[in-house]
Amino acid sequence: MMEIFFETKDVFQLKDIEKIAPKEKGITSMSVKEILQSLVDDGMVDTDRIGTSNYFWAFPSKALHARKRKLEELQAQFAEGTQKKEALQKNIEKSKIGREDTPERAALIEELAALRQKKEQLKAEIDKYRECDPDVVEEMRKLYIVGRELFHKIMPALL
Repeated sequence: MMEIFFETKDVFQLKDIEKIAPKEKGITSMSVKEILQSLVDDGMVDTDRIGTSNYFWAFPSKALHARKRKLEELQAQFAEGTQKKEALQKNIEKSKIGREDTPERAALIEELAALRQKKEQLKAEIDKYRECDPDVVEEMRKLYIVGRELFHKIMPALL
């Protein structure tokens, strides 16, 4: 369909395109309108209403300029991505300074892992004795009192 516009470099009405497309390009006449609308929606074909008629056109120079703009955008994104990658590589190198694998560092990492494991064990033990915590016991006592008062208020209404 685009070849029709590029080869003739002319402006067409829908009825003209519906006649030309099946003959020259083998596009079924039933799908010409859908294809043309799709091209208009994608911005590849321009359209304008003059009076009661709709006119369609597309010139090769517009497609070329659109591709150039897209290429420039992609090149800018690529350059930006390359700069980010270089900056991240530099940050990685900076962060590696002072973190060389030494026996002392390995020992500290093992000690840290052991301390974290000990912390988890202690948390588990605290959770096990949570029922004996004075704050928890006091909270349970308050809930019991509130529940008992509520029971005494509701019970006479039920009888």
